[in-house]
Amino acid sequence: MVENQEQGGQVTQLLQRWGNGDRAAFESLIELAYDDLRRISERHFRRERSGHTLQATAILHEALMRLMNLEGIEWHDRNQFYALVAKMLRQLLVDHARGHRRQKRGGGAQKLTLSEADVLASTDGKAPDIEALENALQALEKRDERKARVVELRFYVGLKADEIARCLGISTATVDREWRRARLWLFKEIKGETNLG
Repeated sequence: MVENQEQGGQVTQLLQRWGNGDRAAFESLIELAYDDLRRISERHFRRERSGHTLQATAILHEALMRLMNLEGIEWHDRNQFYALVAKMLRQLLVDHARGHRRQKRGGGAQKLTLSEADVLASTDGKAPDIEALENALQALEKRDERKARVVELRFYVGLKADEIARCLGISTATVDREWRRARLWLFKEIKGETNLG
């Protein structure tokens, strides 16, 4: 994330105040974190097909509306917040892709370009569709939640290995190892080749 350490501390304090019922803290939180949230949203859209009918800011605002209505979350830090926003953005895009696909009556899955994140570096150069990636990531969550969190924090939030390590309480070497294994597993799952233990 681009924010400095002081801003990160402010985000965490605002999250905790909001979690304790201070609704004004939510508005301050969004104002403080908006640029980073916009970058996360734009990161999602760079992977979408061209000519998408949604806009990055519109989908971000939809995610923030959903976020505002959440209750009962015990906030620990800014990474947890950014990961939740990324998950909401991801779900909104998947829902939109499924709706668009239904409208076209099965006419072609939306392709997701993964090259800049190198998540599923394939030799055939074909990008998986957004639904296939979502289904694979959900399957990974059921098998190995930590690997799924590493993917989510790196791919969707844009955190670096050392930031992910701090967020998850593991070493950077473990993050790198989990990232490599998760990429392989996701690639094989999408290709229908998983039988990994």
